[in-house]
Amino acid sequence: MAANTSPTSVPVRKAVVPVAGLGTRFVPATKAIPKEMLPVVDKPAIQYVVEEIAAAGIDDAVMVTGRGKGAIEDHFDAAPELESKLEAKGDDARLAAVQASTGLAHLHFVRQGEPKGLGHAVLQGKDHVAGEPFAVLLGDDLIDARETLLQDMIAVRERLGGSVIALLEVDPAQINLYGCAAVEPVAGAAGIGSLGEGDVVQVTELVEKPAVEEAPSNLAVIGRYVLDPAVFAVLEQTPPGRGGEIQLTDALQTLARMDPAEGGGVYGVVFRGRRYDTGDKLDYLKAVVRLAVDREDLGPDFGAWLETFVAGRRVELGSDAGAAGRAAEPSPGTPSAR
Repeated sequence: MAANTSPTSVPVRKAVVPVAGLGTRFVPATKAIPKEMLPVVDKPAIQYVVEEIAAAGIDDAVMVTGRGKGAIEDHFDAAPELESKLEAKGDDARLAAVQASTGLAHLHFVRQGEPKGLGHAVLQGKDHVAGEPFAVLLGDDLIDARETLLQDMIAVRERLGGSVIALLEVDPAQINLYGCAAVEPVAGAAGIGSLGEGDVVQVTELVEKPAVEEAPSNLAVIGRYVLDPAVFAVLEQTPPGRGGEIQLTDALQTLARMDPAEGGGVYGVVFRGRRYDTGDKLDYLKAVVRLAVDREDLGPDFGAWLETFVAGRRVELGSDAGAAGRAAEPSPGTPSAR
């Protein structure tokens, strides 16, 4: 379909990062440590998100936090005692690593008093956003730094207006774990940013965690959004939905039906790159391994060890299978079961 466009020249300069979740999937590790501070190689997961914000040209972000999240604010603050010690030791590499986290963006912090859902968390950033379009990045979603997803989403917003969400094709049997989008193609969108034919779609319907048999597609909503400020007025009128929480998906469904002149219209960017859910144990491990293998300083040695480990594991599994098979065979002189 032809996009019902409302191009905008207002730049995306701000971001909202909800980080108030409890991290229950990682207890006991997250009992006293925010889940966003769990290390992915040698940086906490949340630092990758802030680096992504900076790479997209955004230098102003508000983090929506909750109780027990003080370590996040501390991480992005200066550490003069540590820096002085490293400087005195002449440890320039570690000094640079410590200082890197403090200059990525201007960060602000606001509390979400009660965990009332993602929509409610986004609403806490209203005063800081101050009527401008803005990005939302969920701390659990780690996008490979070589990808340009957020930049491409901003480019779609600038060309077509409205709001833009990131979509990922998933196994249809798992679509009930995500918000799900019904979409129509957008003609002439190839060439926006680094996007190709079919990468930009118009969202016609959004459903939060539908039953598998009722899902309109296998396109899942993942944790990257570029939103028109009209979403705040919609969120304020959105009643609690699934789970008794204010769902951002419900507000986006309303925006999808609104006139573009009023901030309506929702587009999707189908992401085909590397993304990890660091709130999931298996995906977290995949992220650690992949990013370690890709590192110039760690990759060669770690990759070699990994190959040896995997090869040895195959031998072990083969031996175990053989032993199990032998154990199942009847002993000499014992009649076989018929």
